[in-house]
Amino acid sequence: MSPAERGSVLLFLAGFFGGLGALFLMLCFGMDYWLLASETCGPGGSLGAYSRGETEDQDNVSFFHQGFFWRCSFLGRREEDTVWAFWIPHQPNPKVCVPAYLFSLPASEPTMEQMSPDSAVYKAFWSLFLVVGWFTVMIGGFLVICASPFAKGGVYKAGGVLLLTGSLCLLVVIGMYVVWTQVLDSMENYATHQHLSSSCPAVYQLNVHNGPSFMLAPVSIFFLLLAALLFLMIGRTAQSQRRGQAEEV
Repeated sequence: MSPAERGSVLLFLAGFFGGLGALFLMLCFGMDYWLLASETCGPGGSLGAYSRGETEDQDNVSFFHQGFFWRCSFLGRREEDTVWAFWIPHQPNPKVCVPAYLFSLPASEPTMEQMSPDSAVYKAFWSLFLVVGWFTVMIGGFLVICASPFAKGGVYKAGGVLLLTGSLCLLVVIGMYVVWTQVLDSMENYATHQHLSSSCPAVYQLNVHNGPSFMLAPVSIFFLLLAALLFLMIGRTAQSQRRGQAEEV
């Protein structure tokens, strides 16, 4: 295989992996399913999920799913308290959705006690890394697309660096999300607050799951990292070939 053919194969693979990574990134960024949660208050308590003064019985469960843009909640039955309840065909009407920015806990109406400054700052940094990663990947993809007709090694390298930077930002997003849900005591503190509040005097249960948006993020990062490394290799090879041709002349 000649160097030109090898370069064409590498360029095809880099574009293919980059396209897959961008597709999965748009899905995990646009879908509001990073966090799946359900909470049960028990008999005689009201979770206040819809602010309609409804009193929940022991069989009622409040379901929540949340992403970058929206946090949605709806009511269901205890026998429906599975991950399948969050799929769109299984969700009943009405479903209440409110903006989710700067609030990560599974509640439909955050209070000042729940929205601590640390929580707001943490969610702000999480959102910042997610936005920066998304825009960096998109700009890097635009650069390598523009570089294809001209086969400029410098532009390929710049696109690869941007893709690599965006992938690392998204890796930080996943790490912060895991720390938020698994390491910090935010969920436990929220559950304790709900259990001790007058709105939920009975047995309180909070179940939290990782959503499909979270599952797609590592897949997106894997393909984007592959594409970034390949574009860096292509750019370096193209620059070396141009230097070699210049020396021959």
